[in-house]
Order: sequence, then structure tokens, then C-alpha cells
Amino acid sequence: MPLRIAFQMDPVTGVNIDADSTFRLAEEAQARGHEMFFYTPERLTWQDGRVMARAQAMTVRRVQGDHVTLGPEVQLDLGEMDVVWLRQDPPFDMGYITTTHILEWLSPKVLVANDPFWVRNCPEKLLVLQFPDLIPPTMIARDLQDLRRFKKEHGDIILKPLYGNGGAGVFRLDPNDRNLASLHELFESLSSEPLIAQKFIPDVSNGDKRVILVDGEPVGAINRVPAEGETRSNMHVGGRPEKVALTERDREICAAIGPLLRERGQIFVGIDVIGDYLTEINVTSPTGIQELERFDGINVAEKIWQAIEARRAV
Repeated sequence: MPLRIAFQMDPVTGVNIDADSTFRLAEEAQARGHEMFFYTPERLTWQDGRVMARAQAMTVRRVQGDHVTLGPEVQLDLGEMDVVWLRQDPPFDMGYITTTHILEWLSPKVLVANDPFWVRNCPEKLLVLQFPDLIPPTMIARDLQDLRRFKKEHGDIILKPLYGNGGAGVFRLDPNDRNLASLHELFESLSSEPLIAQKFIPDVSNGDKRVILVDGEPVGAINRVPAEGETRSNMHVGGRPEKVALTERDREICAAIGPLLRERGQIFVGIDVIGDYLTEINVTSPTGIQELERFDGINVAEKIWQAIEARRAV
């Protein structure tokens, strides 16, 4: 049965149609006969118990420079939708968090993917803490003395903002580095948030694997290889995607975390695995669908919609 779907996302006119996962989800939804609307987060409102958005009907096509047609802006009652996709990119700031509170009002009548309560309570770098046996040695701290103690213990570490994204603000501090205090001072001047420190994993030179899970089950992976001279493998900063197979260790990690993701309504998730270690569980706006589809020839977007449609049918 056709569904009425609203995408809460960044401006659709500016997406890269060869890489953007939300565009691919919209493309597949349209092929399945669903009706689509688009709005940006700042157009979301709550008034008198109703969740509304100034939205536009949307159709998409895989044509560079002419990939979307938007209808006139209307005041859309999101309570009349079947599905709302929470797909704007981080930063995971108070603006983002507020949208999760507002979208919660739609439950249980409307399926919000991913579930906004758990998106808010499962930030990428914090949810992994529930699986200490799967992650590298890790510290979350604000105090410089604690961070110095962690660096002294592990020597070669990665330091990054707790709520950062896209590889921004990620630093490697090797045993000879003397910049921890300066970086701490810089981060303190920018925000009051703690930092996350992790033991450096040399296997990152071979790539940072992005594993895609749909309703808790792994469907495939891509490898993101850092550019020469880079520690970061994020594609935003020049990482190169490569075809890669799931290993037995990848499947062990997915088996450990999958039931929790499914229980918490995290339908489309991308986890990061370096060597044998889980480093992040991305639930806010995971990417990688199109690269995985090109490498493995599987329709990941179809699998995501099948999971959505199955939940709506219950």
C-alpha cells in the first residue's frame, strides 16, 4: 500500500545524487509508489499539540542538475504521514536535539526513522560505550589532567570532539607529540563539551570500514581508505571508498549490537570498524548506501524500505 512520507533533511536541491543516501532512499520510495514531501528542520513546528512542517511535495530523478521537482509550500500536518525520515546531517547540537523532542509527539501513530528518542539518547560516540569489549581503549573527559593520564598510558592516541562529525577536529597525538595542552585549550574555547580520546589503531592505514545495518542486520560494507598523509578516512576529507567483504569479526560485532538497534527503532545504521574494533555507531544520518550498492550490486535502499513497510504493516 502506498505510504505518505516526509523527509526532514538538508536542502534537497544541493545533494550529490551519486553519493547522498537520503536521495537514494527517496528514489527508491518513489519507485515503490509512495508519496513524498520535503522540508528542512527549521520549517518544523509544534503548536497546540500538533506537529507541523512547511513542506513541499517532491519527485526525484537521477539527472545531474535537474534531480528534483518541488511543489508549492504547504502547511503539512506530520501526524497524517505514515513515515517521517529524520535525515538532516549533524552537528548534533541543541537544534538537532530539539527536532527529536518535537518528532517524538508523532509516536506511535507515525513511524519516525530512525526513532527520535533513541537518536537523541544514542549519540554516535556514546552508544559504543555500552559495548566495552568491542571498542579500543577509550576515555571521555573534559579535564586536561585526565586526558594526559590517558595519553601517558597509551602513548599514541586519537583526540576528537565528542559530538563532532565528518572527520572535523580529529587529531592524532603520537608518543612524541606535545600538543595535547594546546588542543585542549582550543577545544575549551569552542565549547563546554567533553572530548573523546581513543588508543590509536594502526590498522586504520588499511581503511576504516563502514558496515551498513538494516533493522539490526548487516547487509554489507565499504572500506574507506585515508588519503596519503591523512589519519582520517572520512570521505568528506578525501577518504577513498573501496569494495570490501564482511569478516567474521564484523559479523560478531553486528550480532552483539544488532538486537539493541532493532529494539530501539534504529532501522538504518552505519557502524565504523577499524581492524577488530568498533569505533562508532552512526544513527543520526548515516551514509554509504550508494557506494555499497555500486560495489556489491545489492539494492540496500530496497531492504531499508522493506523493513519500514514491515513495521508499518504491524
